[in-house]
Amino acid sequence: VPALATEQRFAQRLRKHLEEQHLLDGRYRLQELPGGRVALPVLEEKLSHLRLPQDMPCELLQIQNPVPSRAARRRTPAQKLRDELQRLLGESWSEELECDVPHAWQWHGDLVLLSEDSFRAAAWEKLGPVLWETVASALGAQRLARRGRVLPDGMRSPSVTLLLGQDGWVEHVDNGIRYTFDVTKCMFSPGNITEKLRVASLPCSGEVLVDLYAGIGYFTLPYLVHAGAAFAHTCEWNSHAVEALRRNLVLNGVQDRCRIHHGDSRQLELRDVADRVNLGLIPSSEEGWPVACRVLKKDTGGVLHVHHNVEALPTPAPPQTQVLQAEHRTPEGACSDGEAPHPMEHGGKETLGARIRPEWQRWAEATAARIRGLLAELHGQQWRTSILHIEAVKSYAPHVHHLVLDLECRPTLP
Repeated sequence: VPALATEQRFAQRLRKHLEEQHLLDGRYRLQELPGGRVALPVLEEKLSHLRLPQDMPCELLQIQNPVPSRAARRRTPAQKLRDELQRLLGESWSEELECDVPHAWQWHGDLVLLSEDSFRAAAWEKLGPVLWETVASALGAQRLARRGRVLPDGMRSPSVTLLLGQDGWVEHVDNGIRYTFDVTKCMFSPGNITEKLRVASLPCSGEVLVDLYAGIGYFTLPYLVHAGAAFAHTCEWNSHAVEALRRNLVLNGVQDRCRIHHGDSRQLELRDVADRVNLGLIPSSEEGWPVACRVLKKDTGGVLHVHHNVEALPTPAPPQTQVLQAEHRTPEGACSDGEAPHPMEHGGKETLGARIRPEWQRWAEATAARIRGLLAELHGQQWRTSILHIEAVKSYAPHVHHLVLDLECRPTLP
């Protein structure tokens, strides 16, 4: 850090002079030097503008280990990023550019993933690589990438550009499970952590799982690592996700208990193998329902975990409303009394509340009836479908919730 060194008696005059010219570097403290001198940090990019009175004796030197100022230590990462960029651009800084600086981002190991609406102004492009080096330095990252819109290719492929670094492979640890993936090729949804934790707590000892939309193993791994599933058949058609899934199975030591079926899950040839089927696709997993019915064990049935986005318009709930109790077994999708913790509208925002909404209940009952019909048609006998639980994972959009229906499916006795 460049600094101007002068005698103690001139320090206050020099500091005032530098502040008036906006040359003082506020990131660092004044430092005492041997011989009764003081070093005042100055902005390197503005040294060419430095003009000092002739009667103010000082010399320019480099401080190798500058001490951060109190204000610098209190700055948030977003403030630090803005200050560094303002310093980089100097007189070119504007309110428009300030609005273009992100206030939040995602961390993936040593890689920071920026939002798609950051650094879009033409002025940033003129800076070239120095912009990304400055951003990475301010945030303490080694690599940078910027998110784009999810591609409409049926695979929810991310549109991510690597801005700084050699590759996009990163690693996450959730609930003791290691996930690695290429952030430029695969999606990772941190918002699904509550469902991954719930899956990990399910009693699946000795069961065979079929995961129809495995991705990189978001749900497959909790079933195998924590829930005690004996074996898993996983379906995935995105080759990049399949590569990450293979790595993740090895990372977590469960590769011998999983078979990957690379391709369209609708073409899956498995039958009569599953105790449990995960249908983790949104906005709807409906195209996978016939496959899920085929892979369930025909003699004993099992449990389906059906993911879906359900819209529920905000309406004030009257007191004593009859709602489904979340953990109550309900034959044939019928409704029962009770309350359970689920998202609801409160104070204009969607927060955790205490009611199953009518729209959720209607969707669950319709799904149970539809799957009951598919099973009866497939096997030529009646089946019973029971709603075990409705889980609200997160708000997907205003008034739209990502739900999971746990549906028990059993053949009826002749």
